Amino acid sequence: MAQITSSPPISPRLGRRPDLLGAVMARLGAMVGAGVFIGIGIGAGVAGPAVTLAILLAALVAICTGFSSARLALGYPAGESTYEYGYKYLNRFLGFIAGWMFLLAESAAAATAALGVGGYLLGFLHLPGGQVWQMGLGLLAVLLPTGLLLAGRRRSAPVMALVGGVTVVVLVGFVLAGLPILDANGLKHFVPFFVPPSTGVSPWRSVLHATALLFVAFAGHQQIHRQVQENIPGPGESFQVTAIALGVATALYLAVAVVAIGSAGAGSFATLTRTTAAPLALIADSFPLPGMGLVLALGAILAMLHMVFHLLLRLSRMTVVMSRRRDMPLRLARLHKPESLPEAAVAGVGLLVAGLVVLVGDLDTLWALSAFGALVYAAITNLSALQLPTDAQRLPRIVATVGLVTSLFLAFWVEPAIWITGCALVLAGLAWKWGMHWGR
Repeated sequence: MAQITSSPPISPRLGRRPDLLGAVMARLGAMVGAGVFIGIGIGAGVAGPAVTLAILLAALVAICTGFSSARLALGYPAGESTYEYGYKYLNRFLGFIAGWMFLLAESAAAATAALGVGGYLLGFLHLPGGQVWQMGLGLLAVLLPTGLLLAGRRRSAPVMALVGGVTVVVLVGFVLAGLPILDANGLKHFVPFFVPPSTGVSPWRSVLHATALLFVAFAGHQQIHRQVQENIPGPGESFQVTAIALGVATALYLAVAVVAIGSAGAGSFATLTRTTAAPLALIADSFPLPGMGLVLALGAILAMLHMVFHLLLRLSRMTVVMSRRRDMPLRLARLHKPESLPEAAVAGVGLLVAGLVVLVGDLDTLWALSAFGALVYAAITNLSALQLPTDAQRLPRIVATVGLVTSLFLAFWVEPAIWITGCALVLAGLAWKWGMHWGR
């Protein structure tokens, strides 16, 4: 008979004493995915060339939140997520909202990445385009990782580092191959830099909107948790890994954005993102270097397929943690084999992401939902960090304060329909929590 048993921590580990490069590359493997291959194009459709400024602003919010996550992991090594930090340092309602928004943000991000895999596969295999084909391949991109997880496969830190390294090499190749076209075009695609006022949208409103959307591109910055305390030599090293990984990711995003916009123009970049979900591969096809489009497509498929697997794993773990606290049905935490992920949790999150791929199927909507959830989650992370004792702060409180104010502010710069839907989901989640505990 299946029983609920205690099991060793199932959080990802980098290994006992990893080198700094390995730790950074593993973090990049969790961070560089749909954000660079799809998210930048979505941001370009909102802010035009000023998406480059939005990337810098999003990076600032991300690094404040990343440092808050590091402080929390060092101060509460038994915790694994903002869901648990919220329960410990805030209250059960904010803790639950963190977990609920985590499920929203990560499932929407996984669905976006799956659709991205579908888009880049269509180009790589030279298959007919169209939303039906893209959704079909996206569905396969969810079912394959779900099957691997059900079979007991899990990703490791070396795999994450390898994926991160390959992705960085591919993106650097894209930038270098596009420099001749960028040089030939000059600044013609960057003027005007801001979205013209004639569009009816304030330039700064466009930048703030794009910043909110681009924050999701740095979502992997919160992959810290217990590994910071146990697997990186000390507090200084953990903050160093966070800063270096975010710095490298920011530089990559900026370079890719400049080359893509400089080569095709912000409008074409955004249109390719919306219609094909494979914008960088199509832009790379125009570069002088033969085969760059295929190489880019292959790198994007690898990175985003790994991202889907990684997010499904994280979603499964969060479902288990929430179930054990009775915030989700308890049967989702039942283990049928020792030291395995509960099959019900894996199947449940797989169905959730697959449902988003099929029922929503729109990149802009899914990305914006992920942005709202990630920003609310980040706000609770920073608020939790502010509750740490003074001797556990390790960095000035202004860092967490800036992270809290900016993430909460940006959450309401996505489309009104999205943040209204997000708020409705928060209320629905609280009603669910009340019903779960009232019914016991």
